[in-house]
Amino acid sequence: MTELIISIIAAIALIFLLKKLNLAWPVIILAALVLLIGVNISWVKPYLEAYGKTLGTNKVLGISAVTMLVLLFLKVPVFVSVFGGSLIYFLFNPGINQIIFGQKAVTGTESPSLLAIPFFVCAGTFMNYSGVTNRIMNFCSAITGRMPGGLAQVNVLLSTLMGGLSGSNLADAAMEAKMLVPEMEKQGFSKEFSSVVTAASAMITPLIPPGIAMILYGCIADVSIGKLFMSGITVGGTLCIAMMILVHFISKKRGYLPIRSHAMSGAEFWGHFRPAILPLCLPIIIIGGIRLGVFTATEAGAIAILYAIILGLLYKELSLKGIMQACKETVCTTGGIMLIVSAASVFSWVLTKERVPQQLTEFIVSICPNKYAFLIAVNIFVLIVGMFIEGNATMIVLVPLLAPIARQYGIDEIQFAMIYIFNNAIGALSPPMGTLMFVTCSVTGCKTKTFMKEAIPFYLLLVAILLLLTFCPPVTTAIVKLTYGG
Repeated sequence: MTELIISIIAAIALIFLLKKLNLAWPVIILAALVLLIGVNISWVKPYLEAYGKTLGTNKVLGISAVTMLVLLFLKVPVFVSVFGGSLIYFLFNPGINQIIFGQKAVTGTESPSLLAIPFFVCAGTFMNYSGVTNRIMNFCSAITGRMPGGLAQVNVLLSTLMGGLSGSNLADAAMEAKMLVPEMEKQGFSKEFSSVVTAASAMITPLIPPGIAMILYGCIADVSIGKLFMSGITVGGTLCIAMMILVHFISKKRGYLPIRSHAMSGAEFWGHFRPAILPLCLPIIIIGGIRLGVFTATEAGAIAILYAIILGLLYKELSLKGIMQACKETVCTTGGIMLIVSAASVFSWVLTKERVPQQLTEFIVSICPNKYAFLIAVNIFVLIVGMFIEGNATMIVLVPLLAPIARQYGIDEIQFAMIYIFNNAIGALSPPMGTLMFVTCSVTGCKTKTFMKEAIPFYLLLVAILLLLTFCPPVTTAIVKLTYGG
């Protein structure tokens, strides 16, 4: 009884504290419930296990999944939602030791390959504080300045090149929304079009090496990260060219002007290209080093940090304050990703224990007559899920289920990986919960309703490219086979 009274007082105190921190009510209530159950677990657990035994394992698993989805729809943080759903399974399932919950939460983040994530995130933030972004942007202006919609073309090309430096689509969208959208509006572009181009072009970032999505996928599905990086060059380049063509036609129709009307001299072009040479060498060093076996993808991330610091010192723009801010952003970004990885590792263990992947494989193989029917089903399913749930979370839960099925159909693992990552990228741009859309609109002040209307041609283009990746495997695999053989 004393434990119960103490836990109730502690739960009430926790509610007041979390409310002071302006957290959402679902998070506050969930935290209070976890505290109450955790303190009183010794006498609560037998009752929960007895009830769980009455329900049966399948119903408990179903309740766990529904709990996770409900929490996600209530905008509870992803890692809290996934942990919450997993906790239901552990509490109501007799014979499962709760220590496994903690073990899987910790061991899920211990893969050495995952070290590439903080390394590349850190390298990207150092690049932003080293004056690299402005040098790349000036170079992009030199290339696309005479094209219709010059600044919009700069936006697309900048996302592609910066994707090879940072790997974070949200960081790319926020940066370009601050730097380019105000200037685009001054030159006559509508706020809606400027916002859509910024958000859509940021989609290219996870497809260009060293995209964080490719690193995560490689760790989860045990696929060569080097091969994914190589495939990303083709896929990201294809999307970049297609988007620039679309921007060209829209700009022609609306009369959006180029940045300049005259051709640049060789000396002028060299003046823009020379400062960008060293930053543009980084993706070449990463891809070349991994392919030649000089270093692994994880070691490439560490080298990228060192390279970014050297550039910052060389350009004399990386201050101590900038270093501290970059480290802070790295910790926050990496912490968010790794919490999701940790939570999803627990949920994946639950799914594996209950043989859900095997059952799902048998079901899908029985209803999909060939690999193309399977890929179309995956495209539709992942697109819908991506509209509501953050991409990294869906990847860690769904890839262990879908990748083995793709192998059953004889689908190339690189092709399937890029199709999945491309679907996730589209989900980040799609309503009602597209993270790229909301990040961009929050910075630019664009209304989501007008954003979605303006984005229709871009959505059509993305679907067309997705179908190209689905029905034309060489788009994703040709460069990999050329460089790795096979």
